[in-house]
Amino acid sequence: MNTTNSEISARIKATKSRSAWSRGVKLYALELLESLESDYTAAALLNGAENWKAFSYGGSALIYDADIAERISTPSELKRKRGGALPPNACETWLDCQSRALNQASHLIARLSR
Repeated sequence: MNTTNSEISARIKATKSRSAWSRGVKLYALELLESLESDYTAAALLNGAENWKAFSYGGSALIYDADIAERISTPSELKRKRGGALPPNACETWLDCQSRALNQASHLIARLSR
């Protein structure tokens, strides 16, 4: 039986989210799902990009640090990082964090489409 986008979308929405990060991952998953018809493989989700970092840096998702920070951070983290003006940590940029979230979103879609 083939799973439809609406069924997967409903499953994603029903997934419990206890953190700002997991809520952000769910939003990314829903956005990725909108661009697909039935092929839920990583290659289809990447839409021609080599990997999630290329997808993120290539402008295929959010492009402004403030928007990314708002999506995946708690209010206190957002305040501490001055709304995305400061990097999320010493090793990553906001686009790197978005890449990780997109990777997790693709795994969520793959898991729920089975």
